[in-house]
Amino acid sequence: MPFRSPFSDVTLSPLSLPDHILRGVDGVRNELALVDIATNRAWNYGQFAQAVRAVGAALAKRGISKGDRVSVLSPNCPEYVIASLGIMQAGGIVTTINPLYTETEMAHHFQDATPRMLVATPALFDKARGVAEAAGTRQCVVFGKADGAESFDVLMAERDTPPRVSFAVEDDVAAMLYSSGTTGMPKGVMLTHRNLTAALEQIETLLGAEGSRSLCFLPLFHIFAFEAVANFDLWKRGTVYTMPRFEFEPFLAAIERYRIQKVCLVPPIVLALVKSPLVEKYDLSSLELLFSGAAPLDADLAAACERRIGCQVRQGYGLTETSPPICSHPRVGEKVRHGSVGVLTRSTEAKLVDLETGEEAAPGQPGELWVRGPQIMKGYYNRPAETRDMLQPDGWLRTGDIAVVDEDNWITIVDRAKELIKYKGLQVAPAELEAVLLSHPGIADAAVIGVADEEAGEVPKAFVVRREAVSAGEVQAWVAERVAPYKKIRHLEFVEAIPKSPSGKILRRVLRDLQRKTAGAD
Repeated sequence: MPFRSPFSDVTLSPLSLPDHILRGVDGVRNELALVDIATNRAWNYGQFAQAVRAVGAALAKRGISKGDRVSVLSPNCPEYVIASLGIMQAGGIVTTINPLYTETEMAHHFQDATPRMLVATPALFDKARGVAEAAGTRQCVVFGKADGAESFDVLMAERDTPPRVSFAVEDDVAAMLYSSGTTGMPKGVMLTHRNLTAALEQIETLLGAEGSRSLCFLPLFHIFAFEAVANFDLWKRGTVYTMPRFEFEPFLAAIERYRIQKVCLVPPIVLALVKSPLVEKYDLSSLELLFSGAAPLDADLAAACERRIGCQVRQGYGLTETSPPICSHPRVGEKVRHGSVGVLTRSTEAKLVDLETGEEAAPGQPGELWVRGPQIMKGYYNRPAETRDMLQPDGWLRTGDIAVVDEDNWITIVDRAKELIKYKGLQVAPAELEAVLLSHPGIADAAVIGVADEEAGEVPKAFVVRREAVSAGEVQAWVAERVAPYKKIRHLEFVEAIPKSPSGKILRRVLRDLQRKTAGAD
């Protein structure tokens, strides 16, 4: 039987995401909104709201209108948040790019998303300029100055008001972030204004009703930081402190210096907080909540972190395709069950489906988790077949994760039906790495799976059939030159053949069984 959230339903907003966030901002004009800890540049809420509206007006003057896609390519900074909301204010769709991408990976984004404009840092603009132009993206804006691009400062100085865009909030796309879904290459996830405003209401139940001093070091191109940190804390009138890149000791120093109250993070950082001697050098007493997501958090590790840091550690679960909240431990002060990902968020229902029969799993038995609610994506951009596979006609979305549910409807993720690898919370698609491997002239066939790693959670391992003599090191270097660092092949094994079904589908379960036997023998 489907089961529902124990919380009351959300009130669905009629507003666009930027209007929803900025509504009533005049009452807190002088409160601190955004701080860049790398430079100490800061915006209060009055300045933040003015900047978003100015960028919306400036982009409209430059031809950005309803439905146009604008790509943002940058490390975390306040301008990233302002640009994203300004793009939406003009009626455009913000689509994000991982700044670690190689030119080849960027080319896939530009060819797929076909953005009308690129917004980037000067260094990344120089890297992306050629592939952007090749895909037809002619307009470019930079955070700073660069030849061939307009300065973002000029946009923020605009004094006209943004256009009055008529949004059908339940249908009009606000953001398009990339995810591999259950399988295949990264795909543009179309999230509507309604998806994202509903998700903010849902996150409130999980993270609390008040704004916090929050540290944003998780990348803003990812839905976790984009929605659950930046958008949420600005909506709740907290202060978002942005870090351009993660380094462990500067992370600890920032918590101490800015008296950070809340940190959204991923399991490898929880592990570092438990094990690193650097923790003893810093005063982390301001912390009230560490909220882990993007990958499963071990129960013993969570409890050990609570003991060492002295604040509550909770975890949640969601997908880019769900904006992202699906479930979480309830807010501070309520019961926490380490190892579980919690209970369903507001206005959400779920069921477990037996992978073999396609019917609902028997009570107490594991099954693929299917979810339904106002946060569910509109679909994948220009991918109707993949959308039909992921999103059922009656609104159910297949998560690709295997779960069990206890008598109180607390959910525990126990396995993964989807092929995705999670390296430090970042998605790695096996199909993408397999395509790179097969481009090597010395490789006849290849398959990639994720294998357990204490620090990263999972790392990619390749099984390779050689066409000619080639070493593991040569193959790993070939891949490393063509993908972002977190996608590198960390382990490689040569095999005689890749196990496949009669239809040609790679049998990854056979490879995982082989890996377990190999690891056991070691």
